[in-house]
Amino acid sequence: MGSPAIALDTRPPFDEYHFIDLDQAKVAALGALAQERSNVFVYHGDSNAILHQRVFTRAKYEDYRRALCFLDPYNLQLNWDVVAAAGQMRTVELFLNFPMLAIHRNVLRHDPKTVTKRNVNRMTQFWGDDSWREVGYREDLTLFGPTEEKIEGRELAELYRERLRTVAGFSYVPQPMAMRNSQGGVVYYLFFCSYNRTGGKIVANIFERFRQKGYR
Repeated sequence: MGSPAIALDTRPPFDEYHFIDLDQAKVAALGALAQERSNVFVYHGDSNAILHQRVFTRAKYEDYRRALCFLDPYNLQLNWDVVAAAGQMRTVELFLNFPMLAIHRNVLRHDPKTVTKRNVNRMTQFWGDDSWREVGYREDLTLFGPTEEKIEGRELAELYRERLRTVAGFSYVPQPMAMRNSQGGVVYYLFFCSYNRTGGKIVANIFERFRQKGYR
């Protein structure tokens, strides 16, 4: 409950807080955290549907309302249309965890034939189309003929960053932060996506300060 607690303690505060989780126990914990706060809304269910139907509708451009959304998907359960909707609204800024470890484990394997159909479909929903299958691998010539080799994680993250700009329509997407585990492996890339130049510049500077401290 670290991130919600930090959000609720942020000063100056936000006008409203919306927390969504599929795990009933986490929802109950969020409810306890948010008790006696009339501006906190807790939802149990699929964030892809709830964001569309009940949250993004509260941040309409014509109503002069703006939102900051943090998307932390479990594995590949985030659908691209949620990200694209936020980009098209021009009222929603995103922090997004790009689940690199889950992608390597479940989708970008050394042998593409070992990837299950379920995980292929999940990746396509997450990416927005099946172009990931072409860009995720490159042909490598060996003594035994051409073989397919998966690209590096940072390359895939950069391609996703380009989609956030050119397909979803976010004007400012700084280079993401690589978030690593204790062994140094990248668990996810933290993206920030904005329609606002000032917001993009502020976060880019914050990310750069952490890189200079060795967070890469």
